[in-house]
Amino acid sequence: MTDEKKTTHPGKAGVPAPEEGQPEKRRRLIEPPPREDLILVRDGDSQALGRFFDRYFPMVFGLVARLLGSRTAAEDATQDVFLKVYRAIGRLDPERDPGPWLTTIAYNVCRDRWRSSAGRMERHSSSVDDRPELAHHLRDEGPDPQAELIADERERMVQAALQELPEAAREVIVLHDYEGLAHDRIAEMLGVSHAAIRKRYSRAVKALGEILKGRLE
Repeated sequence: MTDEKKTTHPGKAGVPAPEEGQPEKRRRLIEPPPREDLILVRDGDSQALGRFFDRYFPMVFGLVARLLGSRTAAEDATQDVFLKVYRAIGRLDPERDPGPWLTTIAYNVCRDRWRSSAGRMERHSSSVDDRPELAHHLRDEGPDPQAELIADERERMVQAALQELPEAAREVIVLHDYEGLAHDRIAEMLGVSHAAIRKRYSRAVKALGEILKGRLE
């Protein structure tokens, strides 16, 4: 093993920083289901929906947990996300990867919560109970992606530092570094220009680096 130290991205501990001038690459974090399964999902098949929710639950929970910074808030928001997905499932396009669609819904749920007062952040457990095929995948027997989210102390420090950033800075780091979205896709989601997102991201990474200075070896 060499003693040479790797440069790491401050927004994602342990991941080598891209080389200068290296083009951005989209990452597909989850392989989408076969087209035939997505057709069944779109048509409301309960077994296909169950498999679909199981596949994407960790991704959605991980995203909202990083954005909201609270397990309790993430559990609540994840229910909101999948209820919205359930109600809009007829608009699912079987010809396209559903990951970006789910990411957009999850982000919008988080943004609504940032903008809402505490009194308007209501749980929707009664609505979940009305949908047995959905409720089954939002109970305690489901996967626990939070265990991966805070697997070691280094990652916990990064997550804590993320929560110290303003929402606008935190969201671009989470969407780009953790969700693998390219800057142009984030710009589309947030309704701003590509150049503005690149500038916001650069400033966010710098701010995160300042917070982490001295905390990470």
